[in-house]
Amino acid sequence: MKNDCLFCAIAGGEIPSNKVYEDELCYAFYDIAPQAPTHFLVIPKAHIASVAEVNGGNSAVVAHIFEVIARLCREKGLESYRVVSNIGEQAGQSVHHLHFHVLSGRDMTWPPG
Repeated sequence: MKNDCLFCAIAGGEIPSNKVYEDELCYAFYDIAPQAPTHFLVIPKAHIASVAEVNGGNSAVVAHIFEVIARLCREKGLESYRVVSNIGEQAGQSVHHLHFHVLSGRDMTWPPG
């Protein structure tokens, strides 16, 4: 856990959130500025800054997160959804803690049209 990290504080219960799921390794909560009818984030409880920091020592938590995403989407009846992780500011990462956006409920095909 990193002291100045917003998502570490959310996962630690220091900042309130609308929780979707929690276990010993990860925490899921609804996005405060949803970009789709269903939009939640799944984060590791351990501080990892982004996908760029995933390695052999911490990759098991990422696999676990994807298992959790699949289970939550099944439970919510989501048949079609997008999972996104932004890496770096130019890609739109504003919180430097690994997180996966799960979005569903609208057309997300490309190009929009």
